[in-house]
Amino acid sequence: MGDPVSWLMIESGWKVLAVDGSELGYIDEVAGDDTEDIFDGLAVAGSALGKPRYVLSEQVAEITQGVVRLSLTREQFAELGEFLEPASSEEIEPDSKGGLGESLGAEVREVEGKVLAPTQRHEHSLSIWRRIAFFFRRFRG
Repeated sequence: MGDPVSWLMIESGWKVLAVDGSELGYIDEVAGDDTEDIFDGLAVAGSALGKPRYVLSEQVAEITQGVVRLSLTREQFAELGEFLEPASSEEIEPDSKGGLGESLGAEVREVEGKVLAPTQRHEHSLSIWRRIAFFFRRFRG
């Protein structure tokens, strides 16, 4: 194995291994807040058409270039729950032109939402077509 790398380097399509080195699947998404360097976990697709499973960051044993090794067995991985997309958040503005109190209240709600709402990185999500391509690529190499 290569040198360890940061979770910020993980990309969709990286190989995911069980604790014994057997292949479990591929990275579908990385969950966390890269601006605050908070790693929450991974969505791991076990097959091209399968639904991704959610792996907590505490279950990641090692990250090297192109490979994420978990501290889980194949059986433990199979018992993990499905990865669910987080609820989207929107800022709701008041309809009326309020005074300073309403404006300040909106700003407080905006800051509160940024601080308390969990953030996730989704720019590298695997579409069904990319999953199929990764699935067939395993057989070539």
